Amino acid sequence: MNVTWEDFARLDIRIATVTSVERVAGAERLLRFTFDVGAGEQRQVVAAMAPFFDDPDALRGRQMPVLLNVDPRVIRGCESQGMIIAADRDGRPVLLQPETQVPSGSKVR
Repeated sequence: MNVTWEDFARLDIRIATVTSVERVAGAERLLRFTFDVGAGEQRQVVAAMAPFFDDPDALRGRQMPVLLNVDPRVIRGCESQGMIIAADRDGRPVLLQPETQVPSGSKVR
């Protein structure tokens, strides 16, 4: 199924900077990220990435694309306010990042 240019334009994808990341208690697969998404706004995103990162705190400061205009969803008692955009390699997430550091909140087009 193809999407139109207008469909893509409705997506609010921004480069966000990880300000904190931690494992979700009682959930072996989940990480809770806090992102700086620009203009002083912070967002929490819950993602099933814990098995792939031995030291989640090492992700602090990393920049990655995050889809922000999705409906919030409660996952294991934690509200997720976005979705991390990552590649998939044999079922393993590969985090994407800008080639050079950009301001948090930079739009992805």
